[in-house]
Amino acid sequence: QVQLVESGGGLVQNGGSLRLSCAASGTIDSINFMGWYRQAPGKQRELVALYHSSGTSNYADSVKGRFTISRDNAKNTVNLQMNSLKPEDTAVYYCTLRSRLEYWGQGTQVTVSS
Repeated sequence: QVQLVESGGGLVQNGGSLRLSCAASGTIDSINFMGWYRQAPGKQRELVALYHSSGTSNYADSVKGRFTISRDNAKNTVNLQMNSLKPEDTAVYYCTLRSRLEYWGQGTQVTVSS
């Protein structure tokens, strides 16, 4: 079983920055990708950024140029540096890991005040 624990969420002002981290533990097979999704109130969960085992990453158009995803392979962690935050970035952010199965963290709240 794989556990994902997120940290780093919180309240920040418009234009501010936050850094999210996600640590994976347990019996982990070969990882295809790790990354982040988010879900705002009344909306569907949406992709934010993924870091693939190939070393490549992809981002939602809405966060390109503002967010940066990185991964520490040795520690099985993935981080999301979020700069120039906007009120529309307010959501619960979920860490995900895909190996043979897909796993999700509990989520961490990010609130950006205007």
